[in-house]
Amino acid sequence: MSPTERDTFSDKGRLGGLDRASAILGAFDAEHRELTLAALVARCGLPRSTTHRTAERMIGLGWLDKPRDRYRIGNRLFEISGLAPIRHQLREAVLPFLQDLYNATRATVQLGVLDGAQVLVVEKISGHRPMPMLSQVGGSVPAYCSALGRAILAYSDAGTVEAALEGDLPARTSRTLTSPVAILRELTAIPSRGWSVEREEGNIGVSCVGAPVFGPLGEVVAALSVTGSTSLVRADRIGPAVRLAAAAASRAYSQRR
Repeated sequence: MSPTERDTFSDKGRLGGLDRASAILGAFDAEHRELTLAALVARCGLPRSTTHRTAERMIGLGWLDKPRDRYRIGNRLFEISGLAPIRHQLREAVLPFLQDLYNATRATVQLGVLDGAQVLVVEKISGHRPMPMLSQVGGSVPAYCSALGRAILAYSDAGTVEAALEGDLPARTSRTLTSPVAILRELTAIPSRGWSVEREEGNIGVSCVGAPVFGPLGEVVAALSVTGSTSLVRADRIGPAVRLAAAAASRAYSQRR
């Protein structure tokens, strides 16, 4: 082990119990739903003995589960997550309109909230023809190149937009807008038409149309979107339906507050 690695492990070893648990939970994502102990150690960065001891304690609390030789997120965290305002209030208010939008378009619909430079997917309806390349509920997508993110950023303050567009903006496909100037131009056009557009910037052959959801004070709190093949998801046809669904969802959410 190199001196740098020893220093890193030493620093990790001084973390408190909650910090260690957070590091372990952070090792899981949509592509790593189940992890062996070795994989968990590699992804969380904690020493093996610390990882094993903390993970076993988390199993006892219901935070993790280990049916065989692999760790996974426990049911207790799922139960607790349902109490978060983002799910209990926002999701419950918007879900009926997501269902209406899915029934009208028969394309994947999503609800997302801004989390720094990413959009956290809160709800998703994909029916019998899911699109596996899209993020699952609890996953995230970059705000700068997603219809969800652009719908939110178009109504956000300058500081929020700047934070979302700073740093590296990698191209996910050959059509991804990576210039802040080009993205800002796109954001500027959204309020006049009421919806955002992402044309094959995340996946070739897939396009997305989104619209903002507002809170009781007129602040943007989320966005919903329709995603599908570019031949079917055309902004001129889908946009008005997405805008109307988002407006209805905004009224319902504001009345719950």
